Amino acid sequence: MTKRHTDPRRHVNLRLERWHRRSVYVALGWLFATGVLFLVPHYFMRIVTQFGEAPHPLEPFSMKLHGGGAMVGLFFLGTLLNGHIRRAVKSGRNLVTGWSMIAVLLALIASGYGLYYIAGESDRGTWSLVHWIVGLAAGALFVAHLIVGRRSRPGPLPKA
Repeated sequence: MTKRHTDPRRHVNLRLERWHRRSVYVALGWLFATGVLFLVPHYFMRIVTQFGEAPHPLEPFSMKLHGGGAMVGLFFLGTLLNGHIRRAVKSGRNLVTGWSMIAVLLALIASGYGLYYIAGESDRGTWSLVHWIVGLAAGALFVAHLIVGRRSRPGPLPKA
């Protein structure tokens, strides 16, 4: 084997192009923000009427924004599979937070699907709780993934 194939510090570029990175950041930021935009009025801004509690007007609006963002987020998740994720697995870098991100995103996809298509009135609260707890954790995990990824970049190879 050549030195190139045996050097453990061989550089594999996992960094996304600027437009791609920004698009992923915007999509994930949008999902996080619209999720919080739902949670705050749902739990802290309930409207009490003469007929009992009513949903805040921001709740259905934020869900529409969140659902649209989910479609965009799924698109950009798909764009990461062939390049970024495949190269990361081959290079062995940032695998713990990377696989954790994949697991968390799959849990969000499954719980979002469950909320929309499976949950009935009796179990909607459970589906919702799982979705928003995992969603809030995903924000912190994404930041950790970025930090670990930046710290794991190999330095320049010594000149031959």
